[in-house]
Amino acid sequence: MDAKKISKNNRIIFDALYGFIHLTELEWEIIHTPFYQRLRWIKQIGFSCYTFPGAEHSRYGHSIGVMNNAHCILESIRVSVSDEDLFNTECKSDEKIYHQSIRLAALLHDLGTFMFSHTTEMAYIRFGETTNAKGSKGHPDDHEHLGSFIIKNTDYENGITHTLKKYDIDPQMISDLVKGVSPSTLANQILHSEIDCDRMDYLLRDAHYTGLKYGAYDRDYLLHHFTMVESGGSRVFAIKHNALHCAEDFLNARFAWYSQVVRSARGAKYDALAEELTFYLLEKGQIYTYSKLLDMVKNDPVAFYQFNDQYFMTLVHRLFSEGFFDKEIRMKEIAECILFEKSPRTIKLPEFNQRILSQDDEQMDAKIRKKAHDKVSEIRSILKAKGTQKDWIVEDIPKKNIIFVRSKKQIIKKQNSPNIMLERDPAKILMDNGDLSLLVDVPNSIISNLQSVYNFVPNVYCSQSAYELLEREGAI
Repeated sequence: MDAKKISKNNRIIFDALYGFIHLTELEWEIIHTPFYQRLRWIKQIGFSCYTFPGAEHSRYGHSIGVMNNAHCILESIRVSVSDEDLFNTECKSDEKIYHQSIRLAALLHDLGTFMFSHTTEMAYIRFGETTNAKGSKGHPDDHEHLGSFIIKNTDYENGITHTLKKYDIDPQMISDLVKGVSPSTLANQILHSEIDCDRMDYLLRDAHYTGLKYGAYDRDYLLHHFTMVESGGSRVFAIKHNALHCAEDFLNARFAWYSQVVRSARGAKYDALAEELTFYLLEKGQIYTYSKLLDMVKNDPVAFYQFNDQYFMTLVHRLFSEGFFDKEIRMKEIAECILFEKSPRTIKLPEFNQRILSQDDEQMDAKIRKKAHDKVSEIRSILKAKGTQKDWIVEDIPKKNIIFVRSKKQIIKKQNSPNIMLERDPAKILMDNGDLSLLVDVPNSIISNLQSVYNFVPNVYCSQSAYELLEREGAI
């Protein structure tokens, strides 16, 4: 089907990064459901807009971009179908369904995103309402499981399940793809690996809208050198060796982005405060619980639509105006910071410095983390003994490390398949002689020499009065 015939149906999105993106009839219906339109009102990188005013882009645009990247990867590795088949609703070939399903999984991968993206999600995971409930399977209360729940439990008009079934697409299959547990190794690697369609989009998109260049890499060159290789009876996603340094540029861009932007004290402060405030509101029963979200998904999609950034800001503003926080000055000041962009102080001590450490040295990792936590405890003790409610801190000791790639030792430690090339996450390189290798094993790779490195970036914030008190006590 040529571009003109596709455009007659007006199923086109113009994207700031990729230009015109065509959607199938099914995809067009999905993006006009309440569940997908909700993503327009969720910022892609949380409160980073307080630091970078241009960062107002949404999960809506990002998810369409991820779908476009998945499509481009399938074309690059030559397992795509023609436009004529893809956009033909009557075509039901296995190849077409495979192609369409990967596009759908990419499109729906962030369907369960929380308010301000990962910012408030961590509070729900910490709170663990359904995770710790009696009879629970122990799944974390996160966006991945919420998205999977939406895909499988909305079999009604304008629901995702209903729409998928209408076009003979199995919701369970899409859920498995979204969670990265599909029987197709190739699909899992395209959607969930160290160099995948998701990361390819957000690095460029976030760089574009913040105005920073940290996320830059040569997308076209990388796409051109993707390939598909047979290994152990399965199809594997790989990168040709002559694009090795392009792949390394990609991984370095991601490392720098998280180290210098996302996790920097300047970029992470409001996200840390919002997580703290969300956890408090969950404890006080003032914000939607995870079980309430599941109930709304099943019974009231329009109500679930409001679970977005505007809901959070309106809720915090209302509670602030009504005096809800007045009896707890710490939370009142944190709410004030979020509402009016009032910056907390950053506590700078050796224990809270960024550090390059080894993934494989668990003893050193535990030692460094213990020092950071011990210093936080020491500060809390001083504030408790000599301070008031206005003297508060918020600790942001990372639970996930910033890495280039997972080290070979960690890959083996977590290996699920006898054939290591079938592991989902590690990047694979197709050597010039036709051999397939893990990127971490390529001799002339810079990343192979940095494979065990990770960046530990702790942050601790406090009120102005707490900072002054700690200065007087000689603690900082």
